[in-house]
Amino acid sequence: MKEILKYYYKNSILGYKLLYLPKKIRDFYYFSKLKNLTDEEFIKLRYKINLNKEINLLEPILFTEKIQWLKLNDRNILYTQCADKYLVREYVERKIGSKHLIPLIFDTKNYQDIKSSNLSEYPLIIKTTHDSGGVFIAEDKNSIDFPKIRKELKERLSKNHYSISREWEYKNIEPRIIVEKLLRDDSGNKQLNDYKIYCFHGVPRFIQTIFDRGDDTKEDWYDTDWNLKDAYYFSSKKKYLEKPKQLSELLKIAKKLSEDFPYVRVDLYIVDNKIYFGELTFRPYGGFMKFIPESFDKYLGKYLDLKNIKV
Repeated sequence: MKEILKYYYKNSILGYKLLYLPKKIRDFYYFSKLKNLTDEEFIKLRYKINLNKEINLLEPILFTEKIQWLKLNDRNILYTQCADKYLVREYVERKIGSKHLIPLIFDTKNYQDIKSSNLSEYPLIIKTTHDSGGVFIAEDKNSIDFPKIRKELKERLSKNHYSISREWEYKNIEPRIIVEKLLRDDSGNKQLNDYKIYCFHGVPRFIQTIFDRGDDTKEDWYDTDWNLKDAYYFSSKKKYLEKPKQLSELLKIAKKLSEDFPYVRVDLYIVDNKIYFGELTFRPYGGFMKFIPESFDKYLGKYLDLKNIKV
């Protein structure tokens, strides 16, 4: 239900109007209660709320516990660059070349710059670079409500995403807006289907696929030989995808992009048989995902070794 409400809030004018005030009230209550907590206090409370159990930060075993431990102890400045959707482009270009980057049309730090005179290439997608979910799609200049988008961008630019889940890498990102060419895959959906590759110590281990986003989102998990795993946390619906022809290249790219980190999820797209970079995600779902079955949380945790990480 939560994901359905989120979808209609973002994609329906009526949904936005109906849910705007309740969302504001909820956000105010929630964050006013949590904002004065230390990072560790916040994480312990949020973990208890989301997963309905106490977190073990002294001897973490579960993947979700180890992600929270990393949030508190592994604070490499490189994370800030790579969590920034604009600055990460330089990192990706250096690692695997610019051919895997989605073409950039425009960038700015001022929401008022998002207007027709500055955007000449369509279709396009508008994103904020310092948070999660700040995405607006325009098929052509007549289908975009510039005043509405500027209003929402102004609001998003004023927020620090760090406060949502205490993901340290977002704390010092300078808010920016980027406009990219809107790519299409063969799904026909507005947003690209993506391959989310879980990499541990520079080694790709699992591929999570999120397809058909919306109220019919489907989630699958595969190992690197494309054997289906019986697990999920986002959606119980399955797609049962065929093994992509580009699997070996996907894994090769993920290995290169993940080699500097103990854990990172490398998000990639396939469009016209070409692989494009999506983003690097260090704390999926803020590390507060509830895996079904719960044993998969422990299974993933075995691949993340915290012993040699400098704190």
